[in-house]
Amino acid sequence: MRILSISAQKPDSTGSGIYMTELVKALLKEGHKEAVIAGITREDRISLPEEVGFYPVYFESKELPFPVAGMSDEMPYRSTRYRDMTEDMTESFIKAFSERAVEVSELFKPDLILCHHLYLMTSAVRRVLPEKKIYGFCHNTDLRQMQKTDLMRDYIREGIRELDRIFVVEKEQTEIIKDIYGVTEDRISCVGTGYNSSVFRDMKLRKDDDKIRLIFAGKISEKKGVKSLLRCIDSADSHGKDMELLLAGGAGDEREYEEIKELAENCRTRVRFLGKLSQNELSRYYNICDIFVLPTYFDSIPLTLIEAMACGLRVVISELPGLVPWIEENVPGADVLYVPMPEMKNTDEPLESSLPTFERRLSEAISISCGKKHTEKPDLSRVSWSSVAKKVLI
Repeated sequence: MRILSISAQKPDSTGSGIYMTELVKALLKEGHKEAVIAGITREDRISLPEEVGFYPVYFESKELPFPVAGMSDEMPYRSTRYRDMTEDMTESFIKAFSERAVEVSELFKPDLILCHHLYLMTSAVRRVLPEKKIYGFCHNTDLRQMQKTDLMRDYIREGIRELDRIFVVEKEQTEIIKDIYGVTEDRISCVGTGYNSSVFRDMKLRKDDDKIRLIFAGKISEKKGVKSLLRCIDSADSHGKDMELLLAGGAGDEREYEEIKELAENCRTRVRFLGKLSQNELSRYYNICDIFVLPTYFDSIPLTLIEAMACGLRVVISELPGLVPWIEENVPGADVLYVPMPEMKNTDEPLESSLPTFERRLSEAISISCGKKHTEKPDLSRVSWSSVAKKVLI
């Protein structure tokens, strides 16, 4: 089969980008012919297998004279928020991706098109290629944009409703999609997620010493819970060991990043900023740490969570909607402590008054996890990109 994958943003810098890239690799291993369209700048270097045809849509160019449009309001690279796009910017965005999709469709002749994010680009592609079989992937940030941003909602809904199939990572997304887009449940399938087992594995690098090492991986931003983590880390009980917190990831908003650095400087606990890491580098850091902490206010099934568990880490994470049943079904035996979410005032912003309770619970969960001995790697046999690929093509 000839399969074309399309994303409006960079294919290797966020969870959804890694999801697309790893799925492309899995489908390639199954013997399918692959091509990719993605939004990048001319200075970007993309890592895809040589056999995959890559057809960029260039931002910061004459046709699209603004940074790559990001599905999150804070991206780990220079980006444009959809809510800030003018009518002219929106028209040029639709035109660029529509023309590229038609061009590549005529050249590559795909049997199937996989569009990532149930949003503006996917709706545009559906319209200009009405005869093609097109499936859409929900990555949760698209739902947040539809809930928070007024940009062309009717146009987006109409295109998404015409998709041949929609895939979700976890089942709770199904009801939200039905409500936002008016799609019937029979066209929505849960395919889950995967991880790269050749990169993320327990390499037995941990030291049995007088230190307890915690690691966060993701955008260094308030909405990922980093400020809450820094506010409560000193109150966690490390059970007599020196505690160290590693923060892996790029900055979202620069002003916010500086505020986070200032919070870190005022912590008694040592805090290290690792910056943006390659997957191999991240795996090495996971393998010298003891606990993965992700107190995010909004997410689906984070890839970083699966990757951390594959490296043998204990986990402390926000009790995200749909996460507990997904873990229980797909990763039996996982050593995970869930922290009840703060009360939210919209999709990704907590009420300030609820943060002290959330942070106290987060500190308590970290304390409990610090008191445990080394955990055993859980059963991840049900979580693979090969499994996702097979479900997509059923």
